[in-house]
Amino acid sequence: MDINRPGERIGWIGGWLGGFLWVLILALVFLFQGKSTAGIVGLVLAGLGAFYIFANAPWKSPATPYWKLMLRPYAVLLTAVAWAVWAFGGWRSAGLSWWNLFWIPPLFTPFFIIGRRTWNQFGERNEHE
Repeated sequence: MDINRPGERIGWIGGWLGGFLWVLILALVFLFQGKSTAGIVGLVLAGLGAFYIFANAPWKSPATPYWKLMLRPYAVLLTAVAWAVWAFGGWRSAGLSWWNLFWIPPLFTPFFIIGRRTWNQFGERNEHE
């Protein structure tokens, strides 16, 4: 465990938690509205996302490529998007159209930017700079 890289740890944890914050907030809103099933499912998804953020932290598996570490959090995040659409009563009831699908591809930018790199490779690069 490299203690000289706190910014990268904060980036991983903070970035992912920020990405799941809407799930938690929406789940709480559904609970307060009396939509128990939708609220509980949202809380489970938010908790599962948080679990995978910490369980798949790159410093715990420093030789594993980032794309493998991001698979589970991304799977939960995409499931949360489907949950939100379902909880609002479907695609049309949520006020969505097929154009909204264009928001999905940018979510995968990290796969292309750092996907093949590992925690160890970033450490080696930073030590030689």
